Amino acid sequence: MQRFATLLDGLLLTLSRNGKLALIADYLRETPDPDRGWALAALTGAVDFPAVKAGTVRSLMAERVDPVLWALSRDFVGDTAETASLLWPEPEPAPQGAAPTLGEIVTALSIATRASAPALLASLLDRLDTAGRYALIKFATGALRIGISARLAKVAFAQAFAVPVDEVEEYWYGQSPPYAPLFLWATGACPPPRTDLLPLFRSFMLAHPLENEVISLDDYVAEWKWDGIRVQLVHVNGETRVYSRGSDEISASFPEIAGALPFPAVLDGELLVRGDQQGGEAGGAASFNALQQRLGRKTVSKAVLAEAPAFVRLYDVLIDGGEDLREQPWTSRRARLEALIPRLDPKRFDLSETIAAANMEALAEIRAGARNAAIEGVMLKHRASPYVAGRRAGLWYKWKRAPLLVDCVLMYAQRGSGKRSSFYSDFTFGCWDGDPDAGAELLPVGKAYFGFTDKELKWLDRHVRQNTVAKFGPVRETDKSLVFEVAFDSVHASKRHKSGVAMRFPRINRIRQDKPAHEADRLETLRAMVT
Repeated sequence: MQRFATLLDGLLLTLSRNGKLALIADYLRETPDPDRGWALAALTGAVDFPAVKAGTVRSLMAERVDPVLWALSRDFVGDTAETASLLWPEPEPAPQGAAPTLGEIVTALSIATRASAPALLASLLDRLDTAGRYALIKFATGALRIGISARLAKVAFAQAFAVPVDEVEEYWYGQSPPYAPLFLWATGACPPPRTDLLPLFRSFMLAHPLENEVISLDDYVAEWKWDGIRVQLVHVNGETRVYSRGSDEISASFPEIAGALPFPAVLDGELLVRGDQQGGEAGGAASFNALQQRLGRKTVSKAVLAEAPAFVRLYDVLIDGGEDLREQPWTSRRARLEALIPRLDPKRFDLSETIAAANMEALAEIRAGARNAAIEGVMLKHRASPYVAGRRAGLWYKWKRAPLLVDCVLMYAQRGSGKRSSFYSDFTFGCWDGDPDAGAELLPVGKAYFGFTDKELKWLDRHVRQNTVAKFGPVRETDKSLVFEVAFDSVHASKRHKSGVAMRFPRINRIRQDKPAHEADRLETLRAMVT
């Protein structure tokens, strides 16, 4: 655990990507099994101990520390794990023996219950120093938040053992912590794990945003970027699974899709809801808001299946039968995909059509006119591109439509997490429900925590502290004086919000210190944009 604590400290204090990669790679090379596997699982979000939550830590602290001191300290520090590790009283007498290893901690916490977890966690904390206690709480509650993505951890793994990151991605799925077969393969002790026996996830190919690149439609093909969720369908040995972009299996939420791929294949596409019953949206697809009603359900009723029927708009084919097509160019894969379409149920699958345009100028005009709820923008794919995991420069680009803009008033703020735990960085904003000069109410319409620079973050944090009018637990209400120009992709009607609307991907585009709050936009402006 002490070595893991040192790793966390190093990652928190290291800003550069290469520096973080080196720290993780060194740890994975130098740490024995199973601790390095459990650390890797923690870094990639694959550790979960249901009996241990943040509330468990708070309850332990309530028994050991004055509640006022705890509340003031937690508010000042901004992080439960850090506050608890600093305030935890040193046991008397001091425990004998070495600090617990990650493997020992996993064994203990895996069998803990809600009733036994507090005493077990307390005994482990007593055996650690401040840094170790911080690492243990972060590990046990699954809340590292240290700026390490799963992709970065996999790159570090590849760097540690000098193996291709594409192969790490390929063999990763289907393994479970502490990843013994993966380490045996990477160190040359065993052949790679097999991936052909189960319907396992393959990493998606992703796109770079199109910015200043000069490209030609002679080399690239354009197709719509549909606003659903990217999914992968995998059929192996008579079983089909549906995976989200984050590799989560969502077959139970969309059983009609899982049951509609009857032959061996791995397909890539966009999961959408039929728009016929939603007003006839373009391409037969409803807005993301309609799809959202289906997300996260463990079981789906017949009524929901009928009201919001799902289908997949196919983009690509990775494997057809037993043939892996990922090394082939896009043009070849597209031809194979088109040949597969007649074998699929047209109620559940269709093909993402390419966009005919003479040049980029003509494509820009087509894109500008695509203000439709089901379309996010345009994809540009190099005709010779293989299907590779992650983002590769020059192969695929996403050209999202220009965002919508509206002026909103800051209403509430909350501290962030990780590096932002000391700053108020999560902002809720609203629009006027009528004429503010006539006493109209300000109603929340969205929440954003990015779009500003570090310098602006410090200014915003100071503004919140100096203009707080009320506190609700961790949330501060501010006076209604600061205006944000908010950018967002679309807005939808919502029965869950008092304002009646919900923004899609809101972000702070500009801080409008020059604009008085009563001149911010009214709800009628947002309602007119509803798609």
